[in-house]
Amino acid sequence: MSLQLHDLSLTLDGVTHLGGVSASFQRGQLTTVIGRTLAGKTTLMRAICGLQPLDRGALQLDGQNFSALAPWQRDIAMVYQQFINYPHLNVAENVAFPLRRKKLDQAVIAQRVRGVLDKVGLTGFETRRPSQLSGGQQQRVALARSLARESGILLLDEPLVNLDYKLREQMRGEFRSLLSDQDQTIVIYNTTDPVEAMLLGDTVVVMHQGRILQIGTPAQVFDSPASLQVAAVVNDPPMNFIRGRKKEGSIELAGGTGIDLPWHLESLAQGDYWFGIRANELRLGETSLTGQVTFSEVSGSETFLYVDSAVGPLTLQVQGVHIHDLDARLGIGIPAERLFAFEASGQQALLAAPATGERS
Repeated sequence: MSLQLHDLSLTLDGVTHLGGVSASFQRGQLTTVIGRTLAGKTTLMRAICGLQPLDRGALQLDGQNFSALAPWQRDIAMVYQQFINYPHLNVAENVAFPLRRKKLDQAVIAQRVRGVLDKVGLTGFETRRPSQLSGGQQQRVALARSLARESGILLLDEPLVNLDYKLREQMRGEFRSLLSDQDQTIVIYNTTDPVEAMLLGDTVVVMHQGRILQIGTPAQVFDSPASLQVAAVVNDPPMNFIRGRKKEGSIELAGGTGIDLPWHLESLAQGDYWFGIRANELRLGETSLTGQVTFSEVSGSETFLYVDSAVGPLTLQVQGVHIHDLDARLGIGIPAERLFAFEASGQQALLAAPATGERS
């Protein structure tokens, strides 16, 4: 069974916060909702909770009218961006708080608290106050409190966004195991991070400006983004987009750069398109075109290069440490077999994608 959203719509001061959102969230699955800031992700969660009045729309849970229930009747647990813990209570008391509100038996409360604290790796921290914990431990307390409730719906609104990079990476890797036994729970996880969305989600929902652009498995959304806007949202760094024209036997990119026509674009009609290519698939040191470095950033074992070129600004993601002076000129290769093709106007829908088995 599932949570069904039907045409959820909300406009405030002329701004669309939700634009006819319809979706289905399944029990036992983790659905990630990805979108940039102001995409409508948090508004969607508030609507599910009953905290956000809507212009129109309806919600159903397992076939029953969910919209008619007051927020406190909806049996929803939520973990926010901020560490919302009670500072005057210790770890065990924080986790037990909603269970005491339900007036559960003390033995049941103690058992659940022990179980979830063990699950999130906080056994031995029961008597500490939140102020005595690290940021990651505080977020684990908030997650443990939500898990202990055993609610039918668990909402996670960018729960890792305020952690430092290393801790965020560590907890991201642990989240699947932390939620692995939630087979009767609908889990929805908001994020702006494409890596989180693809790594954690059984299903990925892509949102932009209050609307759902695509719903699919991580592989479907990544390998076949429905539109240019989806491709921009689900890639980090964002996918490079280049205007171009398909001609007989070749592609002519902006600025007159020509490349051979790859087989997966042969069926396209001759005409104008947007062509997309990921930053990590551009090749440094080749000679499809030249670019001038405007910014260079080394991040761990990778280098991000931002260049101006005849086809427009490009971002390259290159393995290894590469030091380049500003304004240095570089040769850049554009592997034609890795190009995506989108409509040049209108919905800018995906028309052709690289074969997944040919990834460089």
